[in-house]
Amino acid sequence: MALYRDEAVVLRTQKLGEADRIVTLLTRHHGRVRAVAKGVRRTSSRFGSRVEPFMHVDLQLAEGRTLDVITQVETLDAYAGRLGNDYGAYTCGTSMLESADRLVGEDGHPAAQQYLLLVGALRALADRRHPSGLILDSFLLRSLAIAGYAPSFDACARCGVAGPHRAFNPGAGGMLCSDCRLPGSANPAPDTVALLGFLLSGSWPQAEASGDRARREASGLVAAYLQWHLERGLRSLDYVDR
Repeated sequence: MALYRDEAVVLRTQKLGEADRIVTLLTRHHGRVRAVAKGVRRTSSRFGSRVEPFMHVDLQLAEGRTLDVITQVETLDAYAGRLGNDYGAYTCGTSMLESADRLVGEDGHPAAQQYLLLVGALRALADRRHPSGLILDSFLLRSLAIAGYAPSFDACARCGVAGPHRAFNPGAGGMLCSDCRLPGSANPAPDTVALLGFLLSGSWPQAEASGDRARREASGLVAAYLQWHLERGLRSLDYVDR
């Protein structure tokens, strides 16, 4: 069997047989990978705790017919332990893992940008660099942009005329001018629209200067935009304190 190494974040796991697990990874060079971790549910396992969700690892895998097999694992960072004592940060991180799993394309295709974005966001959460909710919403917007669903918060998403505009429509791709406005569009406050732009661009001083009302409204619009493009929402978002 051919061997290869890569860095990865563990996104989720599921039981396989009596002692194994199937581990879904977002890797730096091979995109999303599903691999078998043999014997990790036994108490004698050498690396069982290293292939749990939130673990940032360097690992060696053996190519298999249907699923690759994890043969070696070294811990780079254990984000689960650093987030576990903060419910807000932990639930935000869980939503990041689920969205990364859903937004990354076909298994085996490189997704370096998504990988680097996820590692950076988890590190920011663990280090408490910014409010957890802002980190999550920034991550979701930027992950959507990398996946090809970049929202427009300045120019009209349909005709391109320069803003500011008042109508927001997830299906149309963001803000709409008065001529392009669609029925059912939301009317976010100007401060909320500005915050969304800051989160997308990573302008943290401006984002952190926002008020609670703008943050709540922005979170709702981000969730609606994500749900539209994923065709269903993230289950883990239900547990995030908005």
